[in-house]
Amino acid sequence: MSSPSPLLYCALAAALTFSAGSVLAQDQAPATALATISADDLVRHIKVLASDEFEGRAPGSNGETKTVAYLTQEFRKLGLKPGNPDGTWVQAVPLRGQTPKPTLTYTIAGKTVALNFPEQFVAHSTSAPDQVSVDQSDLVFVGYGVQAPEYGWDDYKGVDVRGKTLLMLINDPAVPDPRNPAELDPAMFRGKAMTYYGRWTYKYEIAAKLGAKAALIIHETRPAAYPWDVVRSGGNGEQFSLVQATGGDDPDAPAIAGWIQRDQASAMLAAAGYNFETLKKQAVTRAFRPVDLKGTASFKIANTSRTIASNNVVALIEGSDPKLKDELVIYSAHWDHLGIDGRLPGPRSKQIYHGALDNASGTAALLALAKAYRALPTPPKRSILFLATTAEERGLLGAKYYASHPLYPLKKTVANINIDGINAWGKTEQIENVTSGHSSIDALLTKHAQAQGRKMANDSRPELGSFYRADQLEFARVGVPVLYTKARSGYINKPEGYAARVVDHYFGKDYHQVTDDVRTDWDFSGGVQDIGLLFQVGLDIAQGVTPTWNASSEFKPQ
Repeated sequence: MSSPSPLLYCALAAALTFSAGSVLAQDQAPATALATISADDLVRHIKVLASDEFEGRAPGSNGETKTVAYLTQEFRKLGLKPGNPDGTWVQAVPLRGQTPKPTLTYTIAGKTVALNFPEQFVAHSTSAPDQVSVDQSDLVFVGYGVQAPEYGWDDYKGVDVRGKTLLMLINDPAVPDPRNPAELDPAMFRGKAMTYYGRWTYKYEIAAKLGAKAALIIHETRPAAYPWDVVRSGGNGEQFSLVQATGGDDPDAPAIAGWIQRDQASAMLAAAGYNFETLKKQAVTRAFRPVDLKGTASFKIANTSRTIASNNVVALIEGSDPKLKDELVIYSAHWDHLGIDGRLPGPRSKQIYHGALDNASGTAALLALAKAYRALPTPPKRSILFLATTAEERGLLGAKYYASHPLYPLKKTVANINIDGINAWGKTEQIENVTSGHSSIDALLTKHAQAQGRKMANDSRPELGSFYRADQLEFARVGVPVLYTKARSGYINKPEGYAARVVDHYFGKDYHQVTDDVRTDWDFSGGVQDIGLLFQVGLDIAQGVTPTWNASSEFKPQ
């Protein structure tokens, strides 16, 4: 694992020319700044953040205290300023933590079935009371649970679902291409690329909007892009929501929100006289109507609740231009992970969700970027805010809170560059732009990728819906142009199938598992390459290039 050659960067920097619309400062990023980005630094930070001592970095835990202290110490050592205008290194994020003990029974055709938590279902409530019950709520299968007027799609058809329990499919409606039924229709829900309608957050939001009492998402590994173990581990511990200013319930979720295993959902539908696969086929047509299962569901949730003063960590490099320093580029990465599950077998170290790649690595990259910016002979014209967010794993809550309570005006926030996991498997010939097609940042990424001898590629796994699963989503939703990249294809000097093998192994075996730990076979040469690329793109913007939304982007301000 070696750092990029300073001589190479000098040569590339000298070769670059810029149009009048994208002129940078005269001194393009010097090689000395890029040379500070090292694999050794990344590993050093990851080993600390993913250590047993940091206890899986759950919000509101001793692990959070240690993480916040470590990041504050490292930013201070690098010579950054506190990022909060009040002179502190944190933005307080008020969270409600609730550890649920749920029960679920359903009654169809006179037979009552009790499901086991968390093996067959998970459920939680973000409502204020500690005891939440839903008794004999009518069961309705609502297909994908989507209302998408731009696609002429409405799974509800005006059916009143108030007070009911909704059973819904994961992901977007998988509409076949009429010209090739083996493929998905690119004109509907972007074909195989997930839209926001496929996210579990949307499904809970629409259920709450329509007045449903409960919503159960049917888990299937392929469309969800992760196995049941991920749902189980995420739903088997403390759940979090933002404390509402009004003190009321979470407006973005029904009273009960949960998941059910595919086989259990199939059995439920069969008890009502329906075949799961047949209903799935009906659900991918505009003609689908909600199916009354002629049964009821009952839930009881006993919550152990607490209010948590969690924290986003914020550090600032103040801009050098008198006119532009009030404008910001935000680099973000979430520091949190899933904590400890004492119910898992084995010693304590086997019960800790270390989150080494997700996202100790991204947090380490944030520190590497701060170090590189501090190595510039003159700070960039615009200010740079380094934002390490809390509770990303609980629904992007830290980023969501910042977006609704910004420390600096959003109208002066010109871009967000988010990092969630870095490449640990070697150099690549391309960088995947998960946010491709949304803004003019694409052109900057293409330019600097080419300067590295690489190309910009679109998301190789659009079915994962990565755009909607990381913190940059919350910035996009409030109108800030965003960049989020991945390097998971085109590995250099690797055998055929290598990319699929390492990526599939991670998502199938390590993602959100206790096995996401520090490894001896990591190769962060590609991660160093990618961080350098994000540095160059961010520097362009910090030096005066102002990103704009593409007209076709769903996030373009109206």
